[in-house]
This record gives sequence, C-alpha cells and structure tokens, in this order.
Amino acid sequence: MSKLRVACFSLSIDGFGAGPGQSLAQPLGVGGEALHRWAFATAAFQRLFGGDGGEAGVDNGFIERGFDHVGAWILGRNMFGPIRGPWPDLEWKGWWGDEPPYHTPVFVLTRHPRPSLEMKGGTVFHFVTDGIHAALERAWEAAGGRDVRLGGGVDTVRQYLRAGLIDELHLAVAPALLGDGEALFTGLDLPALGYECVEQIAGERACHLLLRRRGAPV
Repeated sequence: MSKLRVACFSLSIDGFGAGPGQSLAQPLGVGGEALHRWAFATAAFQRLFGGDGGEAGVDNGFIERGFDHVGAWILGRNMFGPIRGPWPDLEWKGWWGDEPPYHTPVFVLTRHPRPSLEMKGGTVFHFVTDGIHAALERAWEAAGGRDVRLGGGVDTVRQYLRAGLIDELHLAVAPALLGDGEALFTGLDLPALGYECVEQIAGERACHLLLRRRGAPV
C-alpha cells in the first residue's frame, strides 16, 4: 500500500533541521551543512549528482531506501529556492541544475502561482497554491500507486505532521549541535498524534530513527 513518507531527513542532536539565516549563499542555514555530511559521504548520494566513489554501508543503504517506490514528491518553497514573495521572473529553476535528482512529478507549496516547469530526467515541478491537502491529493494521483515522498523543509514537515498525514518519518540524527535554527518538534506532541519509534540503527555518520504513525501501512 502506498504511503506519505519522509526519508533521510537530517536533524541535529538538539533538534534542528536547518541552521539560522538560510540564503542563497547559505541554503542550509549557518552550520547546516554539518547535518548532511553523513549523506554526502555515501556512494548513492554521489551517483545522484553524477559523481562516483563514496561509501557503501548503513548510511548508503538509507539513501537508496529513501528513493525506493517513490512516484511523486512534495517540497516546501524553501526547498525549491531562496526567493520570497511573488516570483520576479521564471529564471530560477531550483538548486540542482538542469537535471534535478527527483525524476518524478514534484509539487512545490507556494502562495504565488507559477507555470509548471519541466526539467531533464523526468522531473516536472508543479506549483501548488491551495495548501498541503491539495498538494497531497495531486501527488497521490501522480504517484500512480507508489509512495509520495515529502522532502521538507522543516516547516513543511511540521505542517504535515500536525495534520497527521505522514505515515512514516525517517530521521538521520547527525553528531552536530546547532544551538539555533529551524526546530522540528517544538510544539508537536508526537505520541498524541499517533507516532512511535519502530526502528533505530547506528550508521557510519548518523543514527537512523524510523517513526511510524499507528495504523499506517508498513
């Protein structure tokens, strides 16, 4: 059965999913790169961006697992780019160059309309202005029975958690302290929302935790 899931979501020990001061120069926020070093080192990550080398192992397995059976993605606007407010033009096409790593339809949450954007490799960005439920409905339809992966950022994941819509949440806890930034769990009562930790595995550079909503498909 298909599900809405978050995979490979990097988190600091003190609960931040991004550093403060996100910008074009600092897309992960100040200090945020430290959260993702576990992923950068893997062979699967290197392959996604046209490289070679990298490490096999537990961390690499979670990167590969994160792409299995995914038929569509949902992203918050920050995950698409640093632009705020109305789109000044259509020049910005994402952080990833001409061939993004998604290779599926991607639904970007925004308050400002923009035409769909077709990229190399099968990625098509659709810009959704009528909220998280509408984005999920469109993503389910596009996924064709496969899973929908929720890519973030932090605020987007929080919205879907608060609504009880996420079936499965994989957190990669990095050995880093940020002290400030975008906190994932502040104000969320996960047990009351039906979530429990069902798996914990130590990787080479991160500790992997899998949370699942009670009653969600396995």
